[in-house]
Amino acid sequence: MSDKDLEQRGINVIRGLAMDAPQAANAGHPGTAMALAPLAHVLWTRVMRYDPTDPAWPDRDRFVLSNGHACILLYSMLHLTGYDLSLEELRNFRQLHSRTAGHPESRHVKGVEVTTGPLGQGVGNGVGLGIAERILRSRFGPELVDHHTFVLCGDGDLMEGVSHEAASLAGHLGLGRLVYVYDDNHITIDGPTEIALSDDPVRRFEAYGWHTEDVGEIANDTDALEAALRRAMAVEDKPSLIVLRTHIGYPSPHLTDTSKAHGSPLGEEEVRETKEILGLPPGETFYIPDDVAEMYRRAGARGAATRSAWQDRFDAWGGPRAEWDAAWSGGGLPGWEDLLPTWEQPGEQVATRHSINKVLNALAPKLPGLVAGAADLTGNTGTLLDGAELQSREHPAGRAVAYGVREHAMGAAMNGMALHGGVLPVGGTFFVFSDYMRPSVRLAALSGAKVVYFWSHDSVGLGEDGPTHQPIEQLAAMRAMPGLRLIRPADANESAHALRVAVERDGPTALCLSRQAVPVLPGTAQLAREGVERGAYVLVHGDDDPDVVLIGTGSEVSVCVEAAEVLAGDGISARVVSMPSWDLFDEQDDDYQDRVLGPGSPILSVEAASSFGWARWADDSVAIDHFGECGPGAAVLADLGFSAGDVAERARALLDELDGIDYDDDDEEDA
Repeated sequence: MSDKDLEQRGINVIRGLAMDAPQAANAGHPGTAMALAPLAHVLWTRVMRYDPTDPAWPDRDRFVLSNGHACILLYSMLHLTGYDLSLEELRNFRQLHSRTAGHPESRHVKGVEVTTGPLGQGVGNGVGLGIAERILRSRFGPELVDHHTFVLCGDGDLMEGVSHEAASLAGHLGLGRLVYVYDDNHITIDGPTEIALSDDPVRRFEAYGWHTEDVGEIANDTDALEAALRRAMAVEDKPSLIVLRTHIGYPSPHLTDTSKAHGSPLGEEEVRETKEILGLPPGETFYIPDDVAEMYRRAGARGAATRSAWQDRFDAWGGPRAEWDAAWSGGGLPGWEDLLPTWEQPGEQVATRHSINKVLNALAPKLPGLVAGAADLTGNTGTLLDGAELQSREHPAGRAVAYGVREHAMGAAMNGMALHGGVLPVGGTFFVFSDYMRPSVRLAALSGAKVVYFWSHDSVGLGEDGPTHQPIEQLAAMRAMPGLRLIRPADANESAHALRVAVERDGPTALCLSRQAVPVLPGTAQLAREGVERGAYVLVHGDDDPDVVLIGTGSEVSVCVEAAEVLAGDGISARVVSMPSWDLFDEQDDDYQDRVLGPGSPILSVEAASSFGWARWADDSVAIDHFGECGPGAAVLADLGFSAGDVAERARALLDELDGIDYDDDDEEDA
């Protein structure tokens, strides 16, 4: 059998797996995987550098399947080339507790670089992967970092808005070594793409500053596919888009170029007839003959020599090894925590968005992987790195990224940067606009990507921009997201340790930061280190058996401290608890939680946001369960009841309700 014949048998086997897995699951997307089987074959056997025995090898090429519904294609290639993904897992496609979920997840399968599913996210992830590669190559040298990123995307990806933002950013940055293949199959679930799409992708991406090539009807020509990929790989000064015309479901006799081939199993009879066309045993499922298995195992094994040569270069490398190790761990050089600033003077007024910027710049010299930027709000969100060069064609090692007004792209790119490794991305925007990046935040949480969000202007305290810019429900919404660590620091000292926690811990961390100045609180210089790490702590003790416990977060903690003083004047003992993070507090044992919250005293939470969820911790809440108001921030907060007097009054009312005791100022005898 000639090499060409064996290659074709391999491609046909991939198509067989693409039919069999959805058919066995009675769910899935066979058609795209069938059409792209030749491209996948070329990538894994002729083009990409990888080593299945060391899937985390730093200088491997990265592959992103943005049209993640075609995941059986990726799973098939990983199995065939020798990754730790058994044929049994392919048989269990989409089944409970299998590793082969209906869209690829990076935490479950080695060889899946990023978690894609919501269309367009992989397009943005690829941009982040490209940024990370360029920064690391410029910093540590091409002998250690010299790889490409390959992204497959489809019509749905390029319809979603995130792809437009990401493509525009990538073109502006001139990110070479990015090779995207657009699977132009003209089919969506609702029907032909023409019912909703008339874009010219070549002209659009050219306008974004990409190298583009419409290669037409070469989807089954392996030599032509390889040539197109290599032409794109040679472009160093801009990202590349290859437009490939494919026929979804090919060579199904009745379902090629149909919507059914996109989103549903083909059906047993159609699978049988298609296998006959392909020369596969029609009655056998998950068929992989020995010669095909050997061909793909050989292709996978070739990477071991490349990786070994890289390891030799790395072992002989005389560069900054400690910086390399710290960057790839997502952490800091020895002693980085000693650089944390402390604010010793209680009462000093400083917005947490400003204190966090001081912390960021203090730590930056010892966080070699740190890359920071914002969605056009760098100075506003605390993400400005003093003296750092902007990431650009001219400054490929730049640690500052100007994302522009592109929250969607920023979130997706940050995931790509983090999952690439070697980069600790910090990105900022106003908290209310976290809604724009929420799909990417969710995927960061699902993936365990180590990203850090600076979400500033975190309450109605931002003032005059009004309700459209004032977050109300965002705290509750983000707290509801599994895997996202959300911290709302009360003052400068808490913000310092919030960033420390973000660097020390794995997974995504969001810091919610005030626009307005807040006072440095007495005790936080000593207590914030442990207090933030544990999610909540007692800031003002009051009596051992306080009459009431006031829990505050962020800028409202200082209001609780003042309210406790007002209540003390009435003979009411109030404990003040700062609770910067529900997530971290929830990790603590019952004993610690009981010690913080007190021995059964009534609890009043104080937070300038929705009350949703506070019933878990508090008996009543000073909150905002409606949209905000336009006006100076201090006036808005006062108008909505966030003053010491208002909080004290609500505490009295809570005690009156629970204990039947009247604590009115003008009725001291009853009190």
